[in-house]
Amino acid sequence: MDEQKQNLPEIFSGMREYFSPKIIGEVNDVFVKLAKVKGEDVPWHTHAGEDELFYAVKGRLMMEIKGRESFELKEGELFIVKQGVEHRVHSEDECWLLLIENKTAKHTGEVHSSITKTIEQQRYGTATMRKRRRRT
Repeated sequence: MDEQKQNLPEIFSGMREYFSPKIIGEVNDVFVKLAKVKGEDVPWHTHAGEDELFYAVKGRLMMEIKGRESFELKEGELFIVKQGVEHRVHSEDECWLLLIENKTAKHTGEVHSSITKTIEQQRYGTATMRKRRRRT
C-alpha cells in the first residue's frame, strides 16, 4: 500500500455497506481496517490465534463476550478481544470502527455467514474507494 495521509471521516462517508471492513493500511504484520456496524448481523465467532482491537471512532458499539456481561463501547473507547475468546458486536445506530487485526485473521473466524468477507474482498473495497476519492 502507498504511504499517504488519509482522512477517516471522508473514507467512512464513502463506505456504503455495514459489516464490511475495508483495509486502509498495513503496519508490520497487521491490517488497519475501518468498518461500519448497524444491526445484529455479526455472528458469534472466535479468532483462534489472533487478538482483535476495536476502537469506536463514532457512535456506540455493544460488545458481547461469551461468559461475561455485555457492555457498551462508547465513542473514543477501545477494547481488545484476546485470541480464542468467543464474541460478537452489534449497534442499534450506525457505529464507525477502526480495527487492528493480524493479517492472518479471518473476518468472522471459522464461522461463515452472509457478512463474511475474505481479505481480497476487503482489499477490493479499498481500491474502489481510493479511485472514487481521486475523481473528486
